[in-house]
Amino acid sequence: MNRERKTPERRSRKARRTRDTLAQAAFELVLDRGLRDVTVEEIAERADVDRRTFSRYFTSKEAAVLDSVRGDGDRINDALRARPAGEPPLTAYRRAVLDWLADPEAEAWHRRPRIFELLVLAEQEPTLYAAFHHIRVDAQEDSVTIVADRLGTDPRQDIRPAVTVAAGAGALLAAQAAWVRGGCPDELPRLVEQAFDALAGDLLAQSPAGPASHSTTEGNATS
Repeated sequence: MNRERKTPERRSRKARRTRDTLAQAAFELVLDRGLRDVTVEEIAERADVDRRTFSRYFTSKEAAVLDSVRGDGDRINDALRARPAGEPPLTAYRRAVLDWLADPEAEAWHRRPRIFELLVLAEQEPTLYAAFHHIRVDAQEDSVTIVADRLGTDPRQDIRPAVTVAAGAGALLAAQAAWVRGGCPDELPRLVEQAFDALAGDLLAQSPAGPASHSTTEGNATS
């Protein structure tokens, strides 16, 4: 009986190793040479498997390259589940993101080698950006369910969980974009704080300054 139970476990560990090896091969090759100059066959060869084995684990080279960040949405959602029940939903989402950023075992993006390079590349390559978007959407769907459970409501009938997650995920996305374009890998936690501060305060409290004047309209008024 023990032998029968151990065999599926051994197969699962082997499958996980194969997947991780393929993902690491894709990650290194694409960051070293660029997405368009790497083929699925080359990734499989680097991982010492055949093309068919690659297709068993990944639908595309983009999916393989991004496998290293797929688990980050799960980590944020785990932190969200662990937040105190009495926290307002958006506060809980914000603190879950900050918990993930601060957790040394989670290795958030600013501490993980070459993730900054990967997200810079995702900004430049449309197919990679689209694949990353799908990963984010999957994580956000889980977040909506978690927030709905915290509120004791049905997300199909109550829009508040989806609005909360859209706002929080939007703040994180804005911080990520500023981080990538700013070129300072250590700045991510500060930018996340800034994004959530703007969401919670400045954008709700400040009145519009009004349209700026343009030189093309100056002096056109008739007396």
